[in-house]
Amino acid sequence: MADGEFMAGCLSSVGYEIVEDVERADVVIYNTCAVKTPTENRMMAILRGVPQNKKLIVAGCLPLINFERLKTEIAFDGVIGPSAGDKIVEFVRRVDCGEKVVFLEGDSKPNLELPRVRANEVVGIVPISYGCLGACSYCCVRFARGRLRSFGVREIVKRVECDLNSGVKEVWLTSQDNGCYGRDIGTNLVCLLEEICRIDGEFLVRVGMMNPNYALDMLDGLVRVFKNDKIFKFVHLPVQSGDNEVLRLMNRFYSVEDFKDVVHEFRKEIPEVTLATDVICGFPGESEEAFGRTLKLVEDVKPDIVNVSKFFARPGTVAEKMELKVSPNEVKERSRKLADLCRKISFEKNKGWINWTGRVLVDEEGKRSGSWVGRNFAYKPVVVRGCGSLFGRFVDVRVAEVFSTYLGGVVERLCL
Repeated sequence: MADGEFMAGCLSSVGYEIVEDVERADVVIYNTCAVKTPTENRMMAILRGVPQNKKLIVAGCLPLINFERLKTEIAFDGVIGPSAGDKIVEFVRRVDCGEKVVFLEGDSKPNLELPRVRANEVVGIVPISYGCLGACSYCCVRFARGRLRSFGVREIVKRVECDLNSGVKEVWLTSQDNGCYGRDIGTNLVCLLEEICRIDGEFLVRVGMMNPNYALDMLDGLVRVFKNDKIFKFVHLPVQSGDNEVLRLMNRFYSVEDFKDVVHEFRKEIPEVTLATDVICGFPGESEEAFGRTLKLVEDVKPDIVNVSKFFARPGTVAEKMELKVSPNEVKERSRKLADLCRKISFEKNKGWINWTGRVLVDEEGKRSGSWVGRNFAYKPVVVRGCGSLFGRFVDVRVAEVFSTYLGGVVERLCL
């Protein structure tokens, strides 16, 4: 999303008009993801649907993850890798003049001071680094995003200040793995968060995904800085499996016990913290017993949110060549069983928020007419109905009902 906002901002700043309707466009740019096979298939279906009389540029991770499929199935005019930044301007000019351009560099990072066109005026998405330090055996994103390249603390703070001055009230710190931020430049996530929390103003920060091994390395400082009122009490800590042998096969650099230690420390110091995690079902070598240990881990830890994924072998990865693959039907069944368990746990956890009163920041319009979605201090989505627009406002609410994925609230007071 941040990459897309940079591209739109750079193009808009030199006079291009950004339009929402493909039919109105002269050049169509799709900023693609290909982290999973179903995602790649959806991307390809979208690209096939672009009218033939439009010039098509495919940007993002897909070109670097599966260029062979892209050039076989899609009639594109240009291809550019992720984090294009201001390179997109010259790229569009060349394509618009009839040139076919392919630029597959994936190890750059855009200047954080580039112009942006935000998808959400309340939310500032700030990349703190590109790439990662991992070598997960199932991951193809590292082929597109490369090794870790962190922005300096001062660069990031300056970007946050700029966004806040333009009306942003919610900041998302994002990267492939926030936990390894700064390890290439002699700093870390704790130092960054401490500096951001020193910025004046009323705003909230959502910290993106951190892998458990890096969180464990700086755990005391991390928990301490998360107690700051400007940080959402929301931790995204992917475990991927509840079995240590499967984690070894995945080439994850932590154990189940490490994951539990991080969760324990956060919950001990911040009891109402929202825990999100990720689990892959059906990884090669995952026995029925190993999957059972994943179910038990989820039952024991009771995360608020679990992103359940079915395993799909991605091109060029170590896992693609692994034996002992789980049958597609079994993968589907395990995914269903885990998803059912997670929904029940989420609903039970949300029951604890009944009659909670407090402040939320309304950061999006609800799906139903007249409804709004706000986030409380633990980043729990609270859906309310209000007269007129509540977008971008702080609102005092009372939680009146709960569902597995959100809380239902009643507005008690509009804040200044």
